[in-house]
Amino acid sequence: MSKEYKNIEISNTLKENVDFIKSILENNISIIYKEFESRARNSLLFCIVFSENQCDIDRISRNILNPIMSTELGNQIPNDNRINLILNKVILSYDNNKLKDIEACIDNILNGNTILFIDGCSEAISINTQEKIQRSITEPESNKVTRGPKEGFTEAMETNIALIQQIIHSPELKFKTLTLGVQTKSKICIVYMDNIASHDILCELEKRLNIIDIDAIIDSHYIEEFITDAPLSVFNTTGYTDRPDVACGKLLEGRILLICNGSPDVITLPFIFLENFQSNEDYYKGFAVASFYRILRFMAFIITTCTPAIYLAITTYHQELLPTPLLVSILASRDSVPFPSIVELILMLFVFELIIEASRRLPSNIGQTVSIVGALVLGEAAVSARFISAPIIIITAITGTSSFLVPSIEGPIVFTRILNLIFAALLGLYGFIFSITILEIYLFSLRSFGIPYTLGLSTFRKYDLQDTLIRSPWWYMKYRPRLISAKNFLRQKVKGNNFPKGGNDERNK
Repeated sequence: MSKEYKNIEISNTLKENVDFIKSILENNISIIYKEFESRARNSLLFCIVFSENQCDIDRISRNILNPIMSTELGNQIPNDNRINLILNKVILSYDNNKLKDIEACIDNILNGNTILFIDGCSEAISINTQEKIQRSITEPESNKVTRGPKEGFTEAMETNIALIQQIIHSPELKFKTLTLGVQTKSKICIVYMDNIASHDILCELEKRLNIIDIDAIIDSHYIEEFITDAPLSVFNTTGYTDRPDVACGKLLEGRILLICNGSPDVITLPFIFLENFQSNEDYYKGFAVASFYRILRFMAFIITTCTPAIYLAITTYHQELLPTPLLVSILASRDSVPFPSIVELILMLFVFELIIEASRRLPSNIGQTVSIVGALVLGEAAVSARFISAPIIIITAITGTSSFLVPSIEGPIVFTRILNLIFAALLGLYGFIFSITILEIYLFSLRSFGIPYTLGLSTFRKYDLQDTLIRSPWWYMKYRPRLISAKNFLRQKVKGNNFPKGGNDERNK
């Protein structure tokens, strides 16, 4: 069992320090211990400790071993000056610092740094020799676009920060780092625009992060459940993106980013409900086309959550609302079907979710084939066997297809659909209206770091409606959302009229 090494200072005896490190990391076969001496007659004794799998061996030889072994460093140099001389004039590395305790040495070794111990010195030197192991920058598979930047975030936090800095060249772009996870010690970075973001939201975020006490933070989604305003809600009050252009757009609106090392998904906050229906490609198309597709996504959300409940309510309780030929056709299709409509709907929606989930787990080259063939075969077989009526198959297809337009709220869609179905089965259209009312009251009560979750639906100020379900023209969006961008409300200065009149208007001068 490894020794306790908290608050233990480094000894001035080299062998004692090395033996203590070995006792702590005794079963870690990747740790290398290399002892060597300098050139002088009364040479000094050194030892470097590093993780072979995380360090660049060439950098260690070039920046540490060769300079020290080629320099005449004798033990006649006073202990106080010895470590400063080596740190400032011998080691060829810009990123190094002195350490005074064993705990700091262990953390640096496990993070990929090389620790240099010097006989006779009660301090050690940490040199950055990390070898970055990461995948190349590619377009995210889950969020492809036909127009716009094709870069996506990776699992390396430094790379993600660099991608943001390549877009925003402003001294107001600020970064704050911290470490979370007792065992993983994951690096977290808070990114914000100092002249735009709300100071109150930033302080609240730091407060929530500082109280997190957990063994491991492996992905950014671990953090979401700790910092969200409504941890038990199926609706997310924090967003995420894997695209730098989207992240920078959020920053310039006054939002704050949370980057977790090891995760390609960057958390954005505050987050409002209407962001679920927005796409980064909306800003690379004309405002009219972008607005049409946003409305289409919102309609798809209504269709996928309400269609099964409305069908069930009308066919069960309010058949007089249907035209007689349509009602006769539905009743004829239900002839000899053994289950009531509510059982049919729940069963088919459940099977549909099974097929979708199975297609995700299969390799991409056969996943789509299995989902399409599975749906066709099961649907045709169920209708032919009089197990399920044909209208239920149609309702399930419409409901499932509509859900694909808003994949970011797939979970809330399923729960909302079930809630509407239950109330519609109990009370018909009255139950469905009651269910919708409960959902609206709940959504209006949610907050995301103090910002109303339904911003853009509950407020009707023109500055808060410019980029919601309707994407206004760029020349019209002169202001940022008032509640989010607390420090700098002005987005752009535009001369002349809001809308261009032609080639001679003030905007074109």
